[in-house]
Order: sequence, then structure tokens, then C-alpha cells
Amino acid sequence: MSEVATIAGYALRESMRRRVFNVVLLLSVAFLALYAVGTAAVFGELGNIAEDGAEPSTVAGATLVGLAMFATLFLGTVLAVFLTLSAVRGDAERGLLQPLVVRPLGRRDLLLGRFLGAAAVCSAYVATLYTSAVLITAIAGDWTPDHPVRAGLALVAAVTVVAALSLLGSVFLSATANGIAVFMAFGAGLVAGLLGQIGEALASDTLRSIGDAGAVALPFEALYQFALHELTAETTGQAAFIVQLGPFGGAQDFGVWLWLWAVVYLGAVAAVTVRAFARRDL
Repeated sequence: MSEVATIAGYALRESMRRRVFNVVLLLSVAFLALYAVGTAAVFGELGNIAEDGAEPSTVAGATLVGLAMFATLFLGTVLAVFLTLSAVRGDAERGLLQPLVVRPLGRRDLLLGRFLGAAAVCSAYVATLYTSAVLITAIAGDWTPDHPVRAGLALVAAVTVVAALSLLGSVFLSATANGIAVFMAFGAGLVAGLLGQIGEALASDTLRSIGDAGAVALPFEALYQFALHELTAETTGQAAFIVQLGPFGGAQDFGVWLWLWAVVYLGAVAAVTVRAFARRDL
């Protein structure tokens, strides 16, 4: 395990040196600044559009935090992709892996170390950005999610799944192709979630099936929908109906099975990645 920790530490240091990390940080600061200004403006206008501020505050708060969660997951996905897109094939083509995987490390430990390093950076980033958005909303509008910790954990789990998928893709694809593939998968999951929510509204079994299939094949989308659900899990009435659709994907409680499936899914992706890397010539 010491070798795995060494590789994970190397991945952490490497991520800090990459320019993309600085770019993501600048984008994050800009996003939070704009989010703070927009949130203050929205809550400042609520008194002009309704006498009863309870439901408008809930709708505004849940919508704003939901948008922030989408931006957080997207930026976390960008970070995960750039930390792992050339972890195997790219480094192998540059001749960086051959000395490591023979002695004393081994291929499985190398993959585990790279994954842990990328997952740690992305998880910390997503947790920090999400917490900042929740705090800004609480200060500007005196509104907080019903279950903020559960929503945050779901976002962290979602970006961890993305990092695992990107690492798997790096075994087969070049850096550019892998990045494109992961972003296409991200978009496909988003579209599947939207179609599933439209299916719920229209009572369409076909669209609901598409949404369910997307949640199974790409559980990061289901985790995002669960995070949206946890924003207003205890809210009832008209406000609950309005925010159920959520921004860029419907809020949905998939139950305990989602977390179990996420664990099984990560295990399956890890097994395929290890097996594929073991068969790859360096």
C-alpha cells in the first residue's frame, strides 16, 4: 500500500502543477462571484413578486443551488477528465510506465494510485464548490437545502464515478479521444435524465425506460438527480411540484439501491480497467 500511496501523492502533486487546475480554479472563483451577485439579486426581488415569501424562497433557493450543483458537477468532470485522460495510454506512449509497472509497483497498484489521487482532488474540489454555493445562498436568501450533506455526498460520488470512467477510457483511447468520449457520456447521461423526467410528466413508459437505462449505465446522472431531490426532500405543496423538475435534470429519489449500484458499478469499472491494462502491451 505504500507504493499506492506514493503514486496517489504523485498524482496529487501533478494535478497541482497542471495549468488546467489553475484554469479550473479561476473559473470557479468567477462562477462563485457571479453566483453571489445573481443570488443576492434574485432574493432581493422576491418581495416584489409575492406577498408570501415561503414558497418563492424555496423555489428560488432550490433552483439556484440546483444550477450551482450542475456547474459544480460539470467543472468537477472537467477536472476529473484532465487528471486521468492520459493516465495509461498517454503515459505508455511517452515511455513513462514501463519502469514503474515492472518493479516494484505493478499495474494494479499504479491504476489504484492514479485513481485515488484523481478522486481525492475532484472530491475535495466538488465538496468545496458546493459548500460555497450553499453558504452563499444561506447568507443572501436565508435558505438552505433540506439535506445539504446528502446532496453534497451524492455530488462527490458522481464525480468519483466520472473519474473511474475516464481512467478506464485512458487504457484504450488517446488523450483527446478519451476526453471527447467522457464528455459525450456526460452529455448522454444528462439527456437520458431529462428524457426520463419528461416521461414522468407525460406518463410515457418509453421515455421513463430511457431515463432508467441511463441511470443504470451512467450512475453519475442518477446521483446528480438524487442530489437535486435532497435539496427539497422535506418540502411539500406547490413549491415541491415546481422544483421537482430541477435544472438540467429531474430531482428523483432512487432509494438505497442507487448507492449499492454505485459501489458495484465502481467495482465493475475497476475490474475491467485492471484486466484491460494487464493485457495491454507497453
